[in-house]
Amino acid sequence: MKPGDAVTIHQLLGRIVYFHTLFIEPALASSRQPGAGEICCNHKVNPGYGQPDVGTVLASTAWAVLDEIATTLGEYLRLCPDSDHRCCATCRIATSGAGIAQAWTVTEHRAYGLPLPLDPLVRVCRTAAATRLALVFAQQHGASCGALAQVETPDAGLLPDSSDLPLTGELLALWQDPLAASRSPVVSWLNHCTDLNNIHRVLQQGGTTK
Repeated sequence: MKPGDAVTIHQLLGRIVYFHTLFIEPALASSRQPGAGEICCNHKVNPGYGQPDVGTVLASTAWAVLDEIATTLGEYLRLCPDSDHRCCATCRIATSGAGIAQAWTVTEHRAYGLPLPLDPLVRVCRTAAATRLALVFAQQHGASCGALAQVETPDAGLLPDSSDLPLTGELLALWQDPLAASRSPVVSWLNHCTDLNNIHRVLQQGGTTK
């Protein structure tokens, strides 16, 4: 990684926290219990836990904020059935990213008076967020999580953009290629909003110019 990449990553993680805390969490409606997900690659391998794990790697990095956000997601989070501190850190990032994307997608639909999202949209948002976040984490921390090779490529044509779902769209766009030389955290009209109702009013007025 190039000098300054860690700063960019920290800024983008901070933007996720900002969006979630200010906009999503106050309107989040979900059950209290996480769903059942795929077993992480560390628990698939027996014996031993070969990839950097949650307890020794994730907990000591800025990426831990995704794990913290995930605890608020209820049913949108699909944890490893054997979830503990030995879980693969990259798998956990993918799991948290997928849950965040789904929670944001559903919450935005509700807040803007839209019908609940169909399964293909939910699936592609989950897949894109999980893949993009996990790839950057693995690159930064030298991980080679086997789960990354098994993730399907999302259909980019189905992904929402900021004119449809501003928060989810920007989340996915920012992490598509966050370390490219031309990329930097996006500054947009969202910075001037205070809640989802405010965002909805801006959308209704067509004032989505960045």
